[in-house]
Amino acid sequence: MTSSLFDVQAIRAQFPILSREVNGKPLAYFDSAASAHKPQSVIDTQSRYLAETHSNIHRGVHALAQEATEAYEASREKVRAHIGAESTREILFVGGTTDGINLVAQTWGRTNLGSGDCIVLTRMEHHSNIVPWQMLALEMGFDIHVVELNEDGTLDAEMFDAHLARKPKLVAFTHVSNALGTVNDAKYWTERSHAAGATVLVDGAQSVPHLQVDVKDLDVDFYMFSGHKTYGPTGIGVLYGKEALLDAMPPYRGGGEMIGSVSFENGTTYNELPYKFEAGTPHISGGITLGSAIDWMNAVGVAAITAHEHELTQHAHAQLGDIEGLRFYGTAPCKAGVVSFLVDGIHPYDLGTLLDQLGIAVRTGHHCTEPLMDKLGIPGTVRASFGAYNTLDEIDRLAEGVARASSMLR
Repeated sequence: MTSSLFDVQAIRAQFPILSREVNGKPLAYFDSAASAHKPQSVIDTQSRYLAETHSNIHRGVHALAQEATEAYEASREKVRAHIGAESTREILFVGGTTDGINLVAQTWGRTNLGSGDCIVLTRMEHHSNIVPWQMLALEMGFDIHVVELNEDGTLDAEMFDAHLARKPKLVAFTHVSNALGTVNDAKYWTERSHAAGATVLVDGAQSVPHLQVDVKDLDVDFYMFSGHKTYGPTGIGVLYGKEALLDAMPPYRGGGEMIGSVSFENGTTYNELPYKFEAGTPHISGGITLGSAIDWMNAVGVAAITAHEHELTQHAHAQLGDIEGLRFYGTAPCKAGVVSFLVDGIHPYDLGTLLDQLGIAVRTGHHCTEPLMDKLGIPGTVRASFGAYNTLDEIDRLAEGVARASSMLR
């Protein structure tokens, strides 16, 4: 059985890794929230760049330098169009979502936050949207207020509004929870936060691979995502920022490319956007290949991917829900392709290990959301996360594997 929404077998044929076996079983990969696999077109783009085009960018007049520069900047334009930004000046290439959040914390945050101020985060945040703010708060003296969750994994709206009444300088939240799958209404909470006078940062690591994102429509101030979760390479990501905010922020790192001029006598002036924040030789092959991954997603159709993953998620809840003692964590009405669960009396690591013996790859642990797991009173969950290449048959294998492993471990 396969989804009727699009030709998933044709999609799977484009991913070489899906043809391999693990422990003598066909690989069923349910760990796309950690890192998605790459289609052949993306692999070919990276290989072709390294074999035929590699050169440093922006600095050379020879043919390879110009070709590499053109390909890199073409990818920036693809990103701009894909997320609906106004200008490529608003698109910074960074190391990933974590790097992007740290950049905002160390530039905008260091400039705008101080003693007596407060910011708002949520209980469902990934560590990358908690730790940089905690580190800065220790140094700068501002307070962090946390929005708690309802039982189904949605945000507590009353508490959110109560925190907004404190007039926070910043509100930072995830668009899609990596641990629960909850899709937050980013447009609504951005509007509410702006009305309270706050700048808004949205972690899009789990949304851009699964949803069509339009940053102008959302009206967010900062938005970031990672290439490796978006069918692209590791070590590359994107930070979108409104041009006026980026213009006012100081550089994050010093070095080559981010300068206008350097003088011992007269000091340093800085380059224009976006290069002011891109010191040194960037991840050139990663930037170019990210553009290829975006091309692939658009060719398949983001709406089609969203619909397919929704069908997978519904099927997973139906199949797993019949297993005795299984409890889901994250049952929001609006969910992305993430299913987190535990089985009574069984540690998630033990369940994940037995599933691996069946060729089924899931993620186990706290998923870099320890504050969430502490609040739930659990050590972690088993998380199955889906991509465009997963099938309903694989979901059935997962459910059969969990049932089998549960009977062995009880």
